[in-house]
Amino acid sequence: MELGNVSQPVYGPGPEAPGSSTPGLVGMAHGFLRLVQPNALPIELIADFAQPQSEEAIGEQVQELLLYELGFLVCMAIGLLFIILVPLVGWCFCCCRCCGNCGGRMYQKQGQRMGCRRRALWTSVLLVSALLLAGDVCAFISNARFSQAVSGTFPNVNNTLDNVRTYLASIPQQIDFIIDSSDVPLGHANRSLQDIGPNLGGMIASGIRSSTDGALGSLQSLLQGMEMLAAAFGSIASTRSHLEELQSNYSQQLTGLRDSLNQTLRRCGHPCDSVSLDGLAFSSNFSMIPSVEQQLEALGDVSGSNISADLEKVNSTLDKTPAKVQEQSQDVVTKTQDQLGLIGQEVRSLKEQLPLLDVEESIGAFVGNAVSVLEEYREPIITLDGLRWRVCAVLCCIVLLVVLCNVVGLLLGPLGLKESVLPTQRSSLSNAGGNFFMAGVGFSFIFSWLLMLLVLIAFVLGGNIYMLVCESWRSQQLFQLLDTPGLIPGFNLSELLGQEGSTANFSDMYRQCQQDAALWQTLHLDQSVSLDELLNISQYTGEISKAFEKMNITLSPISLLTQRQRDLLLNASRAGQPPDFTSTLAQLNQNVTQGSLPDLAAELEKLADEAGIKVKEELKADARKLRELDKEMQTSFSGPLQSLKENIHSVQSGTVQLEAQTKAALDKASETQEFLEREMANIIKNETWAFLEELLGFFETYISWAKSRLTGDVARCKPVAQTLDNVEAITCDYILDSLNAFWFSLGWCTFFLLPSIILAVKLAKFYRRMDIADVYRNEELEMPPTFNFYKIPRPSTRH
Repeated sequence: MELGNVSQPVYGPGPEAPGSSTPGLVGMAHGFLRLVQPNALPIELIADFAQPQSEEAIGEQVQELLLYELGFLVCMAIGLLFIILVPLVGWCFCCCRCCGNCGGRMYQKQGQRMGCRRRALWTSVLLVSALLLAGDVCAFISNARFSQAVSGTFPNVNNTLDNVRTYLASIPQQIDFIIDSSDVPLGHANRSLQDIGPNLGGMIASGIRSSTDGALGSLQSLLQGMEMLAAAFGSIASTRSHLEELQSNYSQQLTGLRDSLNQTLRRCGHPCDSVSLDGLAFSSNFSMIPSVEQQLEALGDVSGSNISADLEKVNSTLDKTPAKVQEQSQDVVTKTQDQLGLIGQEVRSLKEQLPLLDVEESIGAFVGNAVSVLEEYREPIITLDGLRWRVCAVLCCIVLLVVLCNVVGLLLGPLGLKESVLPTQRSSLSNAGGNFFMAGVGFSFIFSWLLMLLVLIAFVLGGNIYMLVCESWRSQQLFQLLDTPGLIPGFNLSELLGQEGSTANFSDMYRQCQQDAALWQTLHLDQSVSLDELLNISQYTGEISKAFEKMNITLSPISLLTQRQRDLLLNASRAGQPPDFTSTLAQLNQNVTQGSLPDLAAELEKLADEAGIKVKEELKADARKLRELDKEMQTSFSGPLQSLKENIHSVQSGTVQLEAQTKAALDKASETQEFLEREMANIIKNETWAFLEELLGFFETYISWAKSRLTGDVARCKPVAQTLDNVEAITCDYILDSLNAFWFSLGWCTFFLLPSIILAVKLAKFYRRMDIADVYRNEELEMPPTFNFYKIPRPSTRH
């Protein structure tokens, strides 16, 4: 009985990742976050927060929480100081320069190493600008990737929830398949009942034949042997009669030929005196062959007793068994079919009692609510993300503006600068390069606090959520937190699964679902619902067993042999022994005549050549007659003699074990007859119970199959684990990784704005046009050697 396998649904693809990717930057952000937050998730502390506590206990828990968040708090403090101090320092720096201090006086002291300092500063600004540009490019990419992740979240979540809906829809379909499969054993059982005659009757007939076939075979083999013996004895009798007739006919011919030869030999005279005619006589007397009439009579009595026909009646009785069983079991078949209908109804009522459908309804309602909430907030979230993208893009453009100012300054300054020209006479191109440096410094002071504010907000949100959710998810500490009952207000996993009163464990469920276990095993539904009770059909099978117990099947009595037939067979085995054929076989091995007729004919032909003319023709004629007679006798006697010898050997070999074979066959027939009289009722009963076991075995096989499928194949929950993994990938790998990469890139840029400010301010003075000139003179070259005692440069001012 083939019940088939439970088909598994086909699910859609997983979430689609955003187009761009910065794995190196994300890895650095993760490393920084682990450096900031090296502590494991405080499961006990979070669980204690969910419980009512005293004020003193709450204070201690707050201290522990602040200690846990110490790394983030330190970073927040640094960020706040940056937000406050950088604009303040910028304002002070601006006021200081307006007062002619802090480099605000347009005067540059000249020296020997001015070129080296300028080139070193130029290289430093170029390197810092390159770092700013790299960070800004990463920020642009991360900002775009974050928007792609946010906009792709909804189709990704919808695809994931579609897979969940497919999974939930497959549960009732799989249950229906198991319930509908009950038609297979019911169909087999109904067909077996409808064909109870051929099935049960055939089993009963086979059981009886297994005990009668041996005896019937022995008896039929014995009868065939006796028939062969009777035929052989009959052939011996007919051959004996035929040989006597031939011997009588040819004896006359031999006598007449001998008289004719005697007359010819007397006329021949002295030359023919040596010829002897004693060989012209039969060497055997076929009338002396023993008679087999007694054997034929005994064997004929067996043939006339119709034993073979009686044995065929046994087979005929067994062949009629299926029809009798079909006729005598109609009431039982009707009652059993009624019980089969009740079994079908009981199995179909199973669907309403299985808790899997409650789980499907509960999770389906949760998924439906999640879809409606997502659709409700989809447009506002996308709108807000668009606004966020524009704000972040503007701030990234500010960093880019600072980089452009630095780059333009780096290009224009060296192009317009001539070392031989005094600082007060620098070209407009060089002066413009210096002004671009100062513009970049101004933009940095003005907008750096906004950049740090954005970095701080993104860092606190993205970093904390990543460490609390993503890292703890991958270390499975979050599962332990979710397993804590009452931790999340309004969230109860058991109620969500429709299993009130049970203790569902999120960690075990997720682990088993990753291994594609069935929902029955994952939720431990066997603790609340017993499949043995749900699939208990013993009351119906008990009624079927009672109906078969009352069924009474009676067959016609089977008789193998009557006593008269037994006596005939035993008498035939004794009386059918052949007479003594020893002398007969010895005579049969001799020549038919006492002498050789061809030899005598040759002798006469020889004498004819030597005798006179008057008897020559007569001798040749007699020789010719002898040869013709010999040929005729050989033709007439060879076939019957050969047949007689073969039949004699046949009966001799066939009767050697005849009596023993007969006794063995009769003993086996007696044993079989006694066995049938004693055990036929038991054979019928045993075969009936075997048929019943086969009938009930259909349902035992189905019940076992249904249990294994319900607990092993229905609602395999790997899609559930895959859904959670997809949500983790969307949240952590797509959204949070993009957010963390963004604040890390922007923080990188904000950090390097400080050295950019310092270096740009210092480098700008090498390119801007000064108001006061500082002339460097080498007096060693201007004065004679006798007067050059002190080599001190003398500055002079020009206005």
